[in-house]
Amino acid sequence: MRADNARHITDAARRRHELTRSKAIQALRALDAEGARVTFETVARAAVSRSWLYAQPDIRTEIERLRADGRRAPAAPVPSRQRSSDASLLRRLETATQRIRQLSEENRKLREQLAQALGEQRAATNRDKTSAPAARRHSGQVTISTR
Repeated sequence: MRADNARHITDAARRRHELTRSKAIQALRALDAEGARVTFETVARAAVSRSWLYAQPDIRTEIERLRADGRRAPAAPVPSRQRSSDASLLRRLETATQRIRQLSEENRKLREQLAQALGEQRAATNRDKTSAPAARRHSGQVTISTR
């Protein structure tokens, strides 16, 4: 009588199934992390056959969810772990608005300081122009006489 090798065959099939499953999940995660389009075809190309993917209910559900998210997303989809929540976006908007107010106030103050400095510079230039002709008349003039 021959030895019963069914247990070894069953164990090998289970290990092969788990290996294939881990490859598919890893490919799915990698595609999502890259922001690549997740479809049965892209996952199958990276890991396993499409027919195998369709036969796995949990993996199939995840691919369909990510594929649906990718359709609603812009041309460069963001991985699901990196997508912002509404509260996060609102907080970022509030922060940006506050920063805009600060910068606007800073610009207003700088414009006032610049106007003040230019006014003082113009006044100093005008003072120099009115006092310079008198100084030029007396400083460099020499009278030559014929005597």
